[in-house]
Amino acid sequence: MSVIIAPSLLAANWKNIEVELESIKSADWLHLDVMDGAFVPPITFGPKLVEAAKECTSLLLDVHLMIENPDRQIEAFAKAGAEMITVHLETCKHLHRTIQIIKAFGVKAGVALNPATPLSTISDIVKDLDLLLIMSVNPGWGGQQFISSSLEKISEARRLINKLGIKCLIEVDGGVDSKTASSCIKAGADVLVAGTAIFSQKDRQAAIKSLRQE
Repeated sequence: MSVIIAPSLLAANWKNIEVELESIKSADWLHLDVMDGAFVPPITFGPKLVEAAKECTSLLLDVHLMIENPDRQIEAFAKAGAEMITVHLETCKHLHRTIQIIKAFGVKAGVALNPATPLSTISDIVKDLDLLLIMSVNPGWGGQQFISSSLEKISEARRLINKLGIKCLIEVDGGVDSKTASSCIKAGADVLVAGTAIFSQKDRQAAIKSLRQE
């Protein structure tokens, strides 16, 4: 399976989202970082922007909730058009129940782990996941440098998923560019999230192709 490329809307020019989304049409997913100013310092956007993106693209909408109390917001994002909703283990008191809530809306469910959170924390829930998101930077801002130790976590996740024989995808988010993409893919990543590496380029189709390592 070819690696899935998910440009991060966080790095786009929001003044003209329709044109921005047209420029990345050769990608596979659209990654939407929702931040609440509590779990992470910045505040980004809510369901209305997800709804607007849904009207402008056929890319799968991959919604990453970097928020406290995500259970309260899942329904709104599901109804806005999210096809994948990922929550942070660090914000969920009852993670299994949160995953059940996401799936009850017919949406695929993912769990994200911060760089300092060990993979062992999801060993009892990974069989229920459609996606495991390995954060390769500390969440909050785009343009950060890739944390190299994340590669071992990606490899460890790949070994675990292969051992269990499940179809959970491994997504990597943070500092992914044409230089780090190859290492992520070799370590076992299925999905690469990239913001600056794509939206800072004039030729975004070429940038996407570069990330695919074609």
